Formats: sequence, C-alpha cells, structure tokens
Amino acid sequence: MVQSTLQRLDPEHRATVAQLLRYGIAGGVITLAVAASYWALAEFAGLDPMVSLAVVFLFFSGVSYVTHGAFSFRGHEADDPHHVRATRFLAVNILGFALNQFFVWLLVKHFNGPTWWPTIPMVLVTPFITFALHRRYVYS
Repeated sequence: MVQSTLQRLDPEHRATVAQLLRYGIAGGVITLAVAASYWALAEFAGLDPMVSLAVVFLFFSGVSYVTHGAFSFRGHEADDPHHVRATRFLAVNILGFALNQFFVWLLVKHFNGPTWWPTIPMVLVTPFITFALHRRYVYS
C-alpha cells in the first residue's frame, strides 16, 4: 500500500516522503534516546536538568550526524564539502538544542514541573523543526 502510494508521487515528492520516513525511524529512535537519557541523568544522576540536556546533546550530536547522513538523507547529499555540511548540521542541531533547553527551562525551572515534562515537546515539536531545517539547509 505504501509502495503504490509512493509510486503515484512525482520523483521529488517521493524522495521527500522517503526521507521523512527514514528520518522518522532513525530520528525517532535518536529522539527517544535523547529524551530518556536527559530524563535519567536529571532524575537519577542528580544533574541539573539543563546540564543533563547539554551532556546528552554533546553525545547524540555525533550519533545523529552519522545516522542522518548515512541513512535518513542518503542520496540527498549536496555537493558541499564535508566541513560545510558538518557546520550546517551543527548549526541546525544547536538550534534544536536551544529549543529543547527552552522547554527544560520553561517547564522545569520556571513552572517547577517534573523533569519528564520537557520530554513531550522534545519528542513532538523539535524533530519536525529540525527535519525541515536539515532538509533545507544541510542536505539540500
């Protein structure tokens, strides 16, 4: 069913849908791992929630770069040199990190909520924004 639906799309839209599906799989796993790791470090290791997210960001940025380059956006690499693409990727990830830090600050620090609250927008908001930015600015 999915295959026949994809075949009806023009090649450009088909490529976008395929990337979105691959990004959903890889990015979904990475996003869930980021959210769970942030929460575990903040909740059980006693790290400040904002520090916890920073530690997790540093680790998963490398994982994300390799995974999305090799899987999510495969065949969609720009002709840009590697260092240019890596710099753009880092810029998009820093924006996603800042957005997630805002969620942590707002929900945990400002509203005094539990450390798991920010995991909801981390999973339901940030990935859609970063997909659009990665596709537009990193792998265009």
